[in-house]
Amino acid sequence: MATKSLKARHDELAITNRQLEILNGGIFAEGELPYFKDKIAQIGHFPLRPKKLEILQINVGYMCNQVCEHCHVDAGPDRKEIMTRETMSQCLEVIRNTGAHTLDLTGGAPEMNPDFRWFVEEAAKAGIKDFIVRSNLTIIRANKKYYDLPEFFKKHNVHVISSMPHYTRGKTDKQRGEGVFDKSIKALQELNAVGYGMPDSGLRLDLVYNPSGAYLPGNQAAMEKDFKKALMEDFNIQFHNLFAITNLPIARFLDYLIASENYEDYMYALVDAYNPAAVQNVMCTNTISISWDGWLYDCDFNQMLDLKVASKVKHIKDYNEDLLNDRNIIISQHCYGCTAGAGSSCQGTVTN
Repeated sequence: MATKSLKARHDELAITNRQLEILNGGIFAEGELPYFKDKIAQIGHFPLRPKKLEILQINVGYMCNQVCEHCHVDAGPDRKEIMTRETMSQCLEVIRNTGAHTLDLTGGAPEMNPDFRWFVEEAAKAGIKDFIVRSNLTIIRANKKYYDLPEFFKKHNVHVISSMPHYTRGKTDKQRGEGVFDKSIKALQELNAVGYGMPDSGLRLDLVYNPSGAYLPGNQAAMEKDFKKALMEDFNIQFHNLFAITNLPIARFLDYLIASENYEDYMYALVDAYNPAAVQNVMCTNTISISWDGWLYDCDFNQMLDLKVASKVKHIKDYNEDLLNDRNIIISQHCYGCTAGAGSSCQGTVTN
């Protein structure tokens, strides 16, 4: 388990261009596997174009209290990139005027941004239909100043989506670090105690599953049943939905794949599992991703590869929804991760 980010280790994969060289070279450049653009061209979806904007996903900083093995953000305690209140104010202006119905705050651990609570309070006033905060759970138990987060989330009717790699201690701690499972269970119990995750509750609590190795997630509905049964029987924990998300070959997961000599096998698995039916519902078609410093991206994954939107409008301060809707979506081979099997997005699978 790494204790520092790739950036802090001065690893070559901390340079996004190096990641893109790997994704565009090797087995793809040699013709062993088809480029993603050629694959979607076969079904008339190249260039990939946006549909109606529904989701604004805002990354408020890469700082995190964990250093997870699979993290495509390369987040960690040593990452100091944090969204300022000035950029948050620019985001709030867009939130008030956008046609999007969902606001999705992510990180790192978004709660570690010093202006996080101010931003949540101001954004909650904007009348967004679904207000999501992506929490790693352990942050709720990391420090006394976070202990009241369940009550804070409840006050602002925040939809909590939480990382939970598995319902067993071994698999969770393997991916996220020793002690993470027990802290996560405690945090889930505290969220349940204020009403989150209850069957008839409007306080939404969803869990996110990422595989802990170089393989694709199983059937989302079947895993949800297993998670619900195990967490209820062992810890009396309830939640609403489980989202199964495919790990994309970016940042620390790419580093893991290369170090474990699984990169080529994993890319073959992604391409073999390619599902053309998933293409039209991938997250980049209805989402704009905003980085901690206000740059605009087609999705969170493109943000981590520094692939900015192909538009005259590239920064939140110049936001123009009409211009952004008239753009081609930037793609590369990592996009196979979002179209494998039932498809994958930040909201889980995209096909039934």
